[in-house]
Amino acid sequence: MTLTETPAAGLTTRPAAGSTRPLVIGLDLSLTSTGVAGEGWTGHIRTKTRGDFRLHYLAGEIGSFIKRADLVVMEGPSYGHAALAGHEDMAGLRVLVRQFCFRHKIPYAVIPPSTLKLYGTGYGKAAKGEVRSAVADRYGIHTEGAARYDEADAYVAMAAGMDWLGYRLAEVSERCAAALKGVAWPEQTPAVAA
Repeated sequence: MTLTETPAAGLTTRPAAGSTRPLVIGLDLSLTSTGVAGEGWTGHIRTKTRGDFRLHYLAGEIGSFIKRADLVVMEGPSYGHAALAGHEDMAGLRVLVRQFCFRHKIPYAVIPPSTLKLYGTGYGKAAKGEVRSAVADRYGIHTEGAARYDEADAYVAMAAGMDWLGYRLAEVSERCAAALKGVAWPEQTPAVAA
């Protein structure tokens, strides 16, 4: 079994086979704890490795989640983040994921962190705990453990993608729905749009 064929470590549940709804995967990319989510499930990929091996490992694990996606929605960079350690590798990881999508003809979108928070909570400067609580309250998805915030962010990214495709997972306020305008959506709508 190759690295890209191994199942990712923090998966809670896999989506049902033969689903007629689009497979949208949300990603909260991180060098140490990437959150991954699809409709009704969350997971994460954690690693303590460094350098090129870490990027290779993460790209392979993320690829195992997104290889059959109809749309990938990833959280974009946080330019105001004070700790810039690893910023080159983080940018590299985003490019690797984008290139995977490009090679496999998977449409992808990038959602800025403040837009993700706005869609999830109605407030663009919401704290990580507020996003996690909103995911539990709105969607009934309870994220736990060390990757709880990463998984919650990934779930909001996925839910925004589902909404954009016409499959809103729960009622959202007008303010939250307006956040969709702040996302860099793919130029072509996937064939699965409602």
